[in-house]
Order: sequence, then C-alpha cells, then structure tokens
Amino acid sequence: PAGAIAPVYEYDHRGGRCSITGGYVYRGAAIPKLTGTYLFGDECDGNIHGLRRDTTGAVTVEDLNLHVNGLSTFGEDGSGELYAASVTDGTLWKIGAVGAPVTTTTPATTAPPPPRTPTTVTAVALSADPATAADQLALAELTIRDPAASAAQLDAAARLQQRAYRFLGQHPELYDMVIAHAPPSVQTAVAHNLYARNDLALIPGAPLRDTLPAWRIVAPAPQQELLADYHDAEAQFGVGWNYLAAINLIESAVGRIQGLSSAGAQGPMQFMPATWDNYGAGGDINSPRDSIMAAARYLAANGFADGNVDGALYTYNNSQHYVDAIKDVAAVLAADPIAFRAYYRWDVFYVTTLGEVHLPIGYETPDRIPVADYLATHPQDPQ
Repeated sequence: PAGAIAPVYEYDHRGGRCSITGGYVYRGAAIPKLTGTYLFGDECDGNIHGLRRDTTGAVTVEDLNLHVNGLSTFGEDGSGELYAASVTDGTLWKIGAVGAPVTTTTPATTAPPPPRTPTTVTAVALSADPATAADQLALAELTIRDPAASAAQLDAAARLQQRAYRFLGQHPELYDMVIAHAPPSVQTAVAHNLYARNDLALIPGAPLRDTLPAWRIVAPAPQQELLADYHDAEAQFGVGWNYLAAINLIESAVGRIQGLSSAGAQGPMQFMPATWDNYGAGGDINSPRDSIMAAARYLAANGFADGNVDGALYTYNNSQHYVDAIKDVAAVLAADPIAFRAYYRWDVFYVTTLGEVHLPIGYETPDRIPVADYLATHPQDPQ
C-alpha cells in the first residue's frame, strides 16, 4: 500500500527457527565491533544474530556465536550494554566476550543436584518419587545425546525418557524442579518436552472410554528413511523437517499406529480422506513418504513457507495447544537433531477410563475391545 516501508531483512523458519525475539542496536563501549549492530535471536534455537545496514542500504546478518537456551527477551542498561534472558531458567546473560551470567531474575524453586559423573542408563523402572524420576530423566537425556551410546542403551534411555515425561508432565507444579535437576545442556529440551506433554493433555477430546481402539501397532519405517523423507520434503516445499517429524510423532508415533483416529483420519500423518484427495498427489495415504510429502504440501499451501507457521499448523489441528506442542517438539529437534533417535523409539499409549494402556508392536484388533479384558491377559509393565 501507499506509504508502506518494505522490510530490510526477512527471517524465515527453516532449520528449526520458530519465534523471533527482537532486541536492540548495540551502543555500548565494551564491544566496539558491535557498535551500530542490531541484535536479535530465536527462542527455539537460542542463537543470537547481528544485523548491520551500511550507508548504501546494504544489509548483512551474521551469527554472533552467542547462545541462550530459551531466549525470551533482550534488555539494555544505561550504558548501552545489552543483556539476554532465558525463559528456561530465568538467567540473565550480559552480551560480552565471556557471556557469563550476571544475575538470576527468577531463581529456581529447587536447587539443582550437585554435579555428578554421568553414567549409562540401564533398563530400570521409573521411580515413583518425582525428584528421583527427574534425575533419571536427566541421565536419559544425556545418554540420548551420547554419540557412543549403544542401541541397547538408547532403547533403555528412550523408554525411561518417555515414561518420565508422561509421569512428570502431568504435574506442572513440578516443572521448575524437574528442569533444575537437568544439566544446563539439556534444560531447554526438558522444558520443551514438559510443555508439549502438558499442551497435548489440554487438547479437548472425546470422553475417555472403557475400550481399546481397533488399531494395528507396527514397527515404524527405518529411522534413516524417515529422516531422508523429512529433509526431502523440506527441500521441496520449504516446511521445516523438524516440524514434519514432530507431527509424525504426535499423530501416529512415527507410523506405529495403523487405523482410524476418532475423527476418521488415516495414515502416518493422519489425513482426512477429502484432504488427502487434494494434497496426496495420487499417493498412498498409508505410505510414510507419501504422507510426509502430502503434509509438507498441505502446510506450504497454508502459508508455512511464507512465515505463517502458527497459522499453517492450526489448520492441521484447530487447537492452539496442538500448535504449541508441535512447536515445542520441533524446537528440541532444531537444537539437537540427535534427539530424534529417542522420539523414534517412543511407544504407543492409549488413555482409557482405567488409565494409560501400553499398546506394543503386535497389538491388533479389528474391533474395539474392553480394556479390562485386555489387561487381564496383558499385564502392564512397571513404569
């Protein structure tokens, strides 16, 4: 429109960036090379960037190699020095050569445990004590990110991790304690996973039933195939691979669930048949690759690649809680792609009037069956 001023720089959501956090132009004296540089960042990846515009109008943007987990806001003091705050643990960081924390505006309600030497997660049950369970979760998160972890160790860590989030995520009053028990390197991931668990629980749904669904639970497609499909879809349609992985996880446990949802959606990315007709491009609704491509096609058509991430996700499921949960999981993957190998191992749980029921690979029934009958012959494993 007449009189409008075009932006000098466009910031997209590729690579896991999801929520831009605007800052200030640096006018302090401690870092002369930053003078006149506008600092901004992203809550999801925590990276801080500097934007400069020269006298010709040319704009350059560089990664300043500064990182704040859960970046939420910037501040400026009377001398023009800048600060960045973390929503994860309330720490305020001064922008400088060292980048050391200068104060804590929101102290943790529970002090973190003393430093300890990490050990390997073994196949143990999750403790019923929240503080002990938080320690187990912290160790699981470290194991998941250990490049030397064996397949058996990853299986045990992912099992413990999922059950910890299902248990601790039901208690928002414990979140500060759980986050404080985690090492700094994984605190943001722990926070995002807790928030995602809480948001998913808040999505309105049908009343709980005393029967189990007419589903078939199968092994997912190979991990590397799924990752290749997510990345191919991102390259073709501009939809972040991590968002597609998050949807795949939340909708069908990365393809483990075969069967109709309560709304009649189908396939690994849970499409309604009419929507599939428009975006499936003639593919198979039950094919992992075809459904991932269709989801990217659908999200791109609804503005994701143009920056309307929230709006596009909302069209996928008309719940802000769903949108927030997807963004939280996507943020974990953006910051640490290796986290996918734990999500890939997560099991299927179905919530009933008799509580959560684990549906393992091999579960299959053509009709709904009473929960009590199933539990009588399939005792649930301990946490």
